[in-house]
Amino acid sequence: MPVADDGEGLAVPGATPGGRGALRRLLQRYSVSAKHLLEPGPTDDELWQVAMAALRAPDHEKRIPWRFVVARGEGLARLADLYVDYGRRHGKEGRELDFEREKAMQAPVVIAIIARINPHDEVVPPQEQWMAVGGAVANAVNALHFMGYGAKVVSGARARDPAIVAAHCREGEELVGWIAAGSLGKPPKARGEIDAGAVLGKF
Repeated sequence: MPVADDGEGLAVPGATPGGRGALRRLLQRYSVSAKHLLEPGPTDDELWQVAMAALRAPDHEKRIPWRFVVARGEGLARLADLYVDYGRRHGKEGRELDFEREKAMQAPVVIAIIARINPHDEVVPPQEQWMAVGGAVANAVNALHFMGYGAKVVSGARARDPAIVAAHCREGEELVGWIAAGSLGKPPKARGEIDAGAVLGKF
């Protein structure tokens, strides 16, 4: 496989310039904190393409055990109300509740990741369904990166809170977390060195 220097000191393999450019772009993807994500966020047309990219992820028997729910504008305000309610129920008050509201509204677009795992599927076991969910999320985040946006997957205790889950999910669904997306307020950077040798072995 040809390997070429892309002019920026990063040698990448690929049979075509387009392939090498795409791989180089992918290798430069890093998560960006929601506090560094600014307007404008991705448009509805761009989010459609993000969903199309997610649907290209490996998915045994094409179960599509996931869906996305987009919040912007009024949707973010509703999400912020849920965060404030969460904070209040956990004993927070005053400035701490303000922080909950700010946390929900930092990024201009927030995409809820909702999984629908069927434990009784006789063909596709749960772990393969979860792989499809993870692949969809990865493709979505990479698509945002290719479009020039920053993004980060966030989850934690709020994604497990019954009231917040109920606001997002239908029966049989789980709230995995959210993808925060927006324009870059600062250049993304790596979190330390990555050694592919640590995860790549031979059989």
